[in-house]
Amino acid sequence: MPDTTSLDHPAQRAFNPYTENGGTILAIAGADFSVIAGDTRQSEGYSIQTRYAPKVFQLTDRAVLAVNGFAADGNMFVKKVKQRLEWYRHAHSKDMPLRAIARLIQTMLYGRRFFPYYVYNILGGIEEDGTGAVYSFDPVGSYEREACRAAGAAQSLVQPFLDNQIYFKNQRPAHNTSHPVHLPLATVLSIVIDSFTGATERHIEVGDGLEIYVVLAKGRGLHGLEGVRGVQELTATDDGERVFVVRRELKKD
Repeated sequence: MPDTTSLDHPAQRAFNPYTENGGTILAIAGADFSVIAGDTRQSEGYSIQTRYAPKVFQLTDRAVLAVNGFAADGNMFVKKVKQRLEWYRHAHSKDMPLRAIARLIQTMLYGRRFFPYYVYNILGGIEEDGTGAVYSFDPVGSYEREACRAAGAAQSLVQPFLDNQIYFKNQRPAHNTSHPVHLPLATVLSIVIDSFTGATERHIEVGDGLEIYVVLAKGRGLHGLEGVRGVQELTATDDGERVFVVRRELKKD
């Protein structure tokens, strides 16, 4: 006779295809540049899976995408975005504008809303009018253009710092002065490095390495990058926007 005792206490079975892999990303838009950064630690719980897992990817000479969340979904999503941009390049003999890339990402995320890519995306780069821009996305495609945005494990630590330093929240300007609309590149780079240094001290899922991508508008000089050690240019063409990457070490404990 079959055993029916287990029916008295039914057990629930569940399958969760997602996991959190830690790390933090951020982006800041300037008057004629954008800075996009992310750490390189990939972890699960208290285990570090790898100390070098890039979260920031160059899409074109004017667009850089940072992804954070479930690493497998993030890598696949970046691969699909790059594929769509390559199709556009072959069809139109030019790179897709930043605003159109933002809409493309929104469409791709919303199309998977019933089984979403579990990633938070931040797109940074240069618009067609030469201004810096940052677009932030949630996993199902809601997005907006902002001056700065942080996402990931240490978002609750980094975003208030950016609100204070970029939006000047809770700061009063000196008498007969006003806060600047845009900060210079050198100041933004310092803020980015300080953000990740602080996050690394206070969050176990952030650390190991830091990659900072800088996108400069066409015709802009390198002022703000002089004297910065370890700068590498990634630009593919000679007559448009320019992309640079700066790498730094973070704490490894």
